[in-house]
Amino acid sequence: MFILITVIKSLLIALPLIIAVAYFTLVERKIMAGIQRRRGPDVVGAWGLIQPFADAAKLILKETILPSTANTVLFVIAPILSFMLSLVGWAVIPFGETFVLADINVGVLYLFAISSLGVYGIIMSGWASNSKYAFLGGLRSAAQMVSYEVSIGFILIGVILCAGSTNLSNIVMSQSTVWYGLPLFPLFFMFFISALAETNRHPFDLPEAEAELVAGYNVEYSAAGFALFFLGEYANMIMMSSVTTIMFLGGWLPVVDVLPINLIPGPVWFGLKVCFFVALFVWARAAYPRYRYDQLMRLGWKVFLPLSLGWVLFIAGILIGFNWLPFII
Repeated sequence: MFILITVIKSLLIALPLIIAVAYFTLVERKIMAGIQRRRGPDVVGAWGLIQPFADAAKLILKETILPSTANTVLFVIAPILSFMLSLVGWAVIPFGETFVLADINVGVLYLFAISSLGVYGIIMSGWASNSKYAFLGGLRSAAQMVSYEVSIGFILIGVILCAGSTNLSNIVMSQSTVWYGLPLFPLFFMFFISALAETNRHPFDLPEAEAELVAGYNVEYSAAGFALFFLGEYANMIMMSSVTTIMFLGGWLPVVDVLPINLIPGPVWFGLKVCFFVALFVWARAAYPRYRYDQLMRLGWKVFLPLSLGWVLFIAGILIGFNWLPFII
């Protein structure tokens, strides 16, 4: 019975997530069309609402082409691994006060471990393709993700110090008086920019720089393999938006705890905040040019790393100096 309930809960999270990813692609194309004074997709269905499903059907029904020089086993496993890891992380995300699949005490560490494993799918795809362009894209992606994970780790330590817990539900509940995005705004800002780099999105999409690398690590992929990488990338963006919401914007908590605003269910507030960050991801893509690779690495190692480490020490000093340390849960 327990296994059946867990399977049903997993499907309740995974299926809406895949539909959200599908419509995220449509929202991205519509927002970018608006910014660039175009109409965007509007042929398949009313206002283009069926366009994501038409794109998915096209990719799934295409023939999967395996390059003759590729390492076939790794070539096939890489997109599956990337997609699976993008789904597995959602197990610890609390959508509401009791709406969470696995409310473990090391939720932050779990998310960090899963995001670190995401590099392997990309490296495997770059190496197994046996193409210098794909390999360069894989190397760039690995270096970029590892570089920004360090600063993300220090930023999260700052939040954990304030909350006194690595349980994501407890971190949300500790923000009932004030969201951490206000007192820790510099960390909030750095976390969002690091999330852009971690998910290989504009203006840090160096692994997919089509000007010099054709299409990056997935250049040899077509049909279902390409679709899985695509789904994984967009699911990771929604995941990072969710983590930002939980850490800095109070998760499922309402904006102000007064009637009638607090009658709106927690998962609705959570969804609205995630949608705000998803729109910011799209806006960043439309508004900013791509960084040069040396600028990207300089920002990660010489700016964000010292700043985030300094903020951790500053937060620890303030909490100890004013005797504000929370009870460790």
